[in-house]
Amino acid sequence: MKAFKDFKKGGLLIVGLFFLCLSSSVALAQERQDIGMAVEFMDHAACAYVAKDKGWFKKEGLRLSACESYVTGMALAAALARGDIQAAYICLVPAINACANAGVSIKIVAGTHRYGYGLVVNPNKVKTIKDLEMPGLRIGCVREGGAVDVLLHKTIDSYGLDPSKILNKVQRMNPPRQLLAIKMGRIDAAFLPEQWATMTEDYGFKMLLTAQDLWPLMQGSVLVVKEELIRKHPDIVRRLAKVTRKATDWVNQHPEEAATIMARQFSITKEKVLPVKVVKTAAKFEITPEALKRSMGRLKYTTSINQEMVQEVIDYTAGLGYIRNSFKAEDILDLRFLR
Repeated sequence: MKAFKDFKKGGLLIVGLFFLCLSSSVALAQERQDIGMAVEFMDHAACAYVAKDKGWFKKEGLRLSACESYVTGMALAAALARGDIQAAYICLVPAINACANAGVSIKIVAGTHRYGYGLVVNPNKVKTIKDLEMPGLRIGCVREGGAVDVLLHKTIDSYGLDPSKILNKVQRMNPPRQLLAIKMGRIDAAFLPEQWATMTEDYGFKMLLTAQDLWPLMQGSVLVVKEELIRKHPDIVRRLAKVTRKATDWVNQHPEEAATIMARQFSITKEKVLPVKVVKTAAKFEITPEALKRSMGRLKYTTSINQEMVQEVIDYTAGLGYIRNSFKAEDILDLRFLR
């Protein structure tokens, strides 16, 4: 009888452990939900490329159903409206546009860098900022509403330039096409994000103005997630923020290796992810580790975010008419996951 009771207790214990393990497995499976991610095809997203290359997302139990690259922040912002993208490493300005204009329910949960934009010029034609007003000068920039377009307007305001002498001659094109136009001698100045701005130096262009010069503490890119992901899987968001911080710290400590990793990742991405037309353009030049390292030196990689700066960018973007109304920075920020 005693043997039977011991057997019965042992059996109940095994059954209990079985259901406990099953429950834990179900909970783990729920938290390991696939995540669709989007990133910029720039060293702005250095932390994302490094984390992916080193398998840190996977190590944290984050399974990426997609990891798509976009050549401009505006294209990435449009992708955020899709249901299969839950997280994105994106420039602050297009993130604001996606929230304010497209009604995409997102929250900024971490920063990735400050600065990261510049005005590059042909030094034989442009000596000073005022020279941008010269008749016939050919200027390149991304389309209206992009981060560097906002920088273009900030330049006009800060240096008291005449908008009518500049805006009507700006040629709107994505960064790879601007780089190709510079290589072919078709534009004389360009407002570009990094790494593209630094790459123009290989074709004789000079960095005349950087974001640091125009906007101290300017927030560059951020990690945004859908609000639905925060509500349903806050632990996933916490792990995303954790990996972002870990990778950001690593990039700061190992810039040369980070540049090599990104050069390799960009080589793969431009062939497999970017639209055919962009691939054909990008194939005409190489994104080298050397150029990336120089470019990275013009960014400050940090996950911290200054709320007052975010508010300043929101208000300035609204003043340009790129978003319908200004709103409080706290409405788009959720920084508890960095704690």
